[in-house]
Amino acid sequence: RQQKWKSSLSTQAKMPPCDFVPEKYESYPYEHVQKIREQNIAPSLRTYYKRPLLLHQGHMQWLFDHEGRRYLDLFAGIVTVSVGHCHPKITMATQNQLSRLWHTTNIYMYPAIHEYAEKLTSLFPDPLKVVYLTNSGSEANDLAMFMARLHTRNFDIISLRGGYHGGSPYTLGLTSLTSYKHGVANGFGCTTTMLPDVFRGPWGGSHCRDSPVQTVRKCSCTEGACLAKDQYIEQFKDTLNTSVPKTVAGFIAEPIQGVNGAVQYPRNFLKEAYQLIRERGGLCISDEVQTGFGRTGSHFWGFQTHGVVPDIVTLAKGIGNGFPMAAVVTTKEIASSLAQNLHFNTFGGNPLACVVGAAVLDAIEEDGLQKNSDDVGTYMLLELAKLRDKFEIVGDVRGKGLMIGVEMVTDKDSRRPLPAEEINQIWEDCKDMGVLIGRGGLYSQTFRIKPPMCITKRDVDFAVEVFHTALQRHVERAA
Repeated sequence: RQQKWKSSLSTQAKMPPCDFVPEKYESYPYEHVQKIREQNIAPSLRTYYKRPLLLHQGHMQWLFDHEGRRYLDLFAGIVTVSVGHCHPKITMATQNQLSRLWHTTNIYMYPAIHEYAEKLTSLFPDPLKVVYLTNSGSEANDLAMFMARLHTRNFDIISLRGGYHGGSPYTLGLTSLTSYKHGVANGFGCTTTMLPDVFRGPWGGSHCRDSPVQTVRKCSCTEGACLAKDQYIEQFKDTLNTSVPKTVAGFIAEPIQGVNGAVQYPRNFLKEAYQLIRERGGLCISDEVQTGFGRTGSHFWGFQTHGVVPDIVTLAKGIGNGFPMAAVVTTKEIASSLAQNLHFNTFGGNPLACVVGAAVLDAIEEDGLQKNSDDVGTYMLLELAKLRDKFEIVGDVRGKGLMIGVEMVTDKDSRRPLPAEEINQIWEDCKDMGVLIGRGGLYSQTFRIKPPMCITKRDVDFAVEVFHTALQRHVERAA
């Protein structure tokens, strides 16, 4: 049987060519790096894979390890490398700024922050025209919570189960995945409500979500009516009527849940949820840390795919293509609530970050990356759906643009998560064949595919063939 696997592996697609030649690796030997990792780096920072990759260089959608092996990166540094590793435009802009001015703070004016603020806010609908720049998504969501509470003079904030909104003590109350929870008091004033997951939740059907691929569940909905959405809204109302005061500070949701495995809600769920929150004096916060900057393809921001305009939007990850930066975009009125006292961020919006951010926006436009996300993402979703139809263990394929989840199950009827050891082996096999993918979901049962937005259909053909081979190997092992 071992021989058979090897022969099936040899039928895999050829990795698309790449004319980039990485430099020779000249740092510490692998074993020495591992030793430092064990002794000097905090153990909470875990690595992926049985033999963790020692990555040395990146070029657009490709990564190279210390031995010169090339990998197709379908996880983009956890949905962060938006326009491509070491994109020449971003690199050049950063180098130019490095020799001019690294850092001063907002107590002075400097061109970069004003140029970037104008460019970024021009991409938002009215009245979302004021930006506060920070350094990470957790920081941005922390500040959004703070602003919502200050502005409304209410305290309670509602989030969806399965959501990830950061790991700071404040945002851990919004984050609703057990593996991120620590046994210390947190989340005072934060309430979670049922996740409207049309694949794994109690209700869902075959027309619910804004995706080229729907669930295999059947439903009796008529055109323009979604029974699942109505049921989930009833649950939302139940939370409002039982778990929080009559007035709330806000509601936060990702347009598509990221860490939980690209979970999508029924159409119009967010629209109705926003209305219910506003009736109770609350603000609506859209966490665009993973869905922003054209990744969903059809729109630049994830909230636009739901036909809503939030009161506060938080941005991070893809905003800087790997540079540590983030932002909160809101209205002038809400932003003014923070001006009653001092609130200062030393590094937020420093000259380097703003130059990087502006170059990322230029690259998205000039390289046509939103359209590429739409075209290549839709193509990939439809190709992966063929594997769902072929393999019993592929329970659901979902997403929009280049924000894709593939949920693994023991069988489609029970929807029970595929055991971790089986998922691990498929995942390791993909890596061994040169494709890096992420993991997510409550049981780590969903493969997360969120590559740099520059990937091509040829890359997709290669990745899907590799995944197909890994699934085939799993079937052979099980037999």
